[in-house]
Amino acid sequence: MDDTLLLLTVAAVALVVGLAAGWAVQSAAVRRRLARERSFFGLPEGSECVLVTHRDSSSAQWSIPRHDALALLGLAAVIENCGAHPEVAPHDTGLQGFGARTEFCVGDPTAHRRLAAHMASLLPGVAVHPGDESGAGRGTFAVGGSSYRVEPGAVEYVLLARLTAGEGGRPVFLAAGQRPVTHRAAVRHLVRNRARLARKHGADGQFCLLLKVVNSQAYGPDVVELVADVTKAATVPAEPKGHRAAA
Repeated sequence: MDDTLLLLTVAAVALVVGLAAGWAVQSAAVRRRLARERSFFGLPEGSECVLVTHRDSSSAQWSIPRHDALALLGLAAVIENCGAHPEVAPHDTGLQGFGARTEFCVGDPTAHRRLAAHMASLLPGVAVHPGDESGAGRGTFAVGGSSYRVEPGAVEYVLLARLTAGEGGRPVFLAAGQRPVTHRAAVRHLVRNRARLARKHGADGQFCLLLKVVNSQAYGPDVVELVADVTKAATVPAEPKGHRAAA
């Protein structure tokens, strides 16, 4: 074998070995990323989860409001990637307690029964104003001593939370917003920032974020700002006003 052929053979072997090593490293990175994603969402391969949403009151049949349906589609891609199996359920259907399987609860807490129940149990520091007789103030959030009132189409707020409770330890994800477009915005924020949220709060960590959707009339759910991480204030019962004033 002459020197040229020997060099070509060595180069070819080195190329094959390099490609195999690169493929192995990339595959390992993909597996680690998928494992972290499954852990964050509580979705081991083959597991089950439930997506709980509103009924569309404008339809005679059971159907999902447009923005909520699009939010669920965003979650469906994550669920499929994790190899889990989803069930879609209306908010007023009797469901088992939480913790046995991952739950995604999306909607308006003044009208979504299961979401309201989760918030009362898991986010006792958050108050949601039901509105007066004319509907004024409906959906206003109060948390951490501050109130956040909706300005339809201009400024709207949504709470995005990952919480754990009950037996089984599977998380409950809440997207509780003042208008349907905010639910979709919150789910987008969750999906797009899932790796960062997992790093910051831990794969098993709890969080509650207050997000602001800006000018949805022009931009839909695309412009979202983080107002505050309200985890501490939201997960601890709020003190009565009189007690706080006396302190």
